[in-house]
Amino acid sequence: MTFAATVLTLYPEMFPGPLGVSLAGRALAEATWSLEAVQIRNFATDKHRTVDDTPAGGGAGMVLKPDVLAAAVDHALARHPGCPVLAMTPRGSPITQARIRALAAGPGVTLLCGRFEGFDERIFEGRPVEQVSLSDIVLSGGEPAALAILDACIRLLPGVMGAPSSGAEESFEEGLLEYPHYTRPQEWEGRTIPEVLRSGDHAKIAAWRKLRAEEDTRLRRPDLWERRGGARDRPASGARRED
Repeated sequence: MTFAATVLTLYPEMFPGPLGVSLAGRALAEATWSLEAVQIRNFATDKHRTVDDTPAGGGAGMVLKPDVLAAAVDHALARHPGCPVLAMTPRGSPITQARIRALAAGPGVTLLCGRFEGFDERIFEGRPVEQVSLSDIVLSGGEPAALAILDACIRLLPGVMGAPSSGAEESFEEGLLEYPHYTRPQEWEGRTIPEVLRSGDHAKIAAWRKLRAEEDTRLRRPDLWERRGGARDRPASGARRED
């Protein structure tokens, strides 16, 4: 089954963009996933194709109109009724790898890209639109976030990554950051690959990797460590660290 991606945007020329190359591009050419970039202005009803207006109550910037947005969302829902609709907005809940996996396992996704000051709030009351944020940053529009979310989904589709296990030991998959990686040369600028990784002892290597994943998560992302149930004063894995 083809994963159907629909992007509702004022800048459809931004797609597929980087998704047209590498793994995602090859998967697109092989019809593992499909992409439809829909111009939101097509759903405006006035001769100027107006999609925004001034904020109620005053203030800077412009706000995307709910009637135009609703028409665009209805178009996407009619074409792909089983696909959830996600709005890219810094006011949304941070998207997680678990949510990405759920999306990738479904029939597809529709991404609504904001611009200007954002969306009229009534679109979220009148249509089944989930508000998501890529991170605690503000972008000039939702398109870069939509590209990132699609990339995260596409790489998980069957056959896209070379090895089925490629996505299993990565950051966030088990609530941890991924362990550090090394490759040849064995020595570079006086720095060597940790001895345990050259030992050939797979049990020791697995224990070292788990320890490093726990240590790095605890130090770099205490929020993830806490959510995983680890107290800050709790030591990481009991495995002995070998550098």
